[in-house]
Amino acid sequence: MRILIVEDEPRLARLLAQTLGEEGHQVVVAHDGREGYEVALSAQFDVIVLDVMLPTMDGIAIARKLRASRMQAPLLMLTARDAPTDVVKGLDAGADDYLTKPFSIEVFLARIRAVSRRGSIPRGVVLQIADLRLDTACREVMRAGQIINLTPREYMLLELLMRHAGRAVSRDAILESVWGFGSDVTANTVEVFMRLLRLKVDTREPKLIHTVRGFGYLMKATP
Repeated sequence: MRILIVEDEPRLARLLAQTLGEEGHQVVVAHDGREGYEVALSAQFDVIVLDVMLPTMDGIAIARKLRASRMQAPLLMLTARDAPTDVVKGLDAGADDYLTKPFSIEVFLARIRAVSRRGSIPRGVVLQIADLRLDTACREVMRAGQIINLTPREYMLLELLMRHAGRAVSRDAILESVWGFGSDVTANTVEVFMRLLRLKVDTREPKLIHTVRGFGYLMKATP
């Protein structure tokens, strides 16, 4: 499974990411609320693990905003607060389950398995920039009415850029979102895949994929 962990305690985040990685899952980690919210919207996840107390945006606010945007991946919330009112607040915000700190790794893995079995509600979103169209429901990409055949990794990269249309996406964010936390993939690999993607997508005007020198890439239609 592809799992996002939003946790600001570095040691706990590393432990959970390592544990899930050893279980064969692909893990992406965000360390503050706003980053976690943006990453959650940038790619498709099977489960999101969300701490309640986070800098920049708390977990309750993130859960509400994700549900308001119709993001339906299962949410497992982590918190040091176990008062009934706090649990109710988290569940009402859209969480599927609630785990109180401290917890055992065995219980954490069991909760991950439980929420993942519920699955997400299928949701199709069509992203469009100029004459480029990406349908997330059927994973179909078309430009000027012509189907573009992409590899799974190329598709993930294109979806990430299109979801952030008009905003620069850093190479580090691309690495974590497309290849996962802890991957040994380098920035050179990102550049190779970007060239391959451009050969398929930018075969006509206007050019849509642009390099932000020293930072990353952005997608926008130029005049």
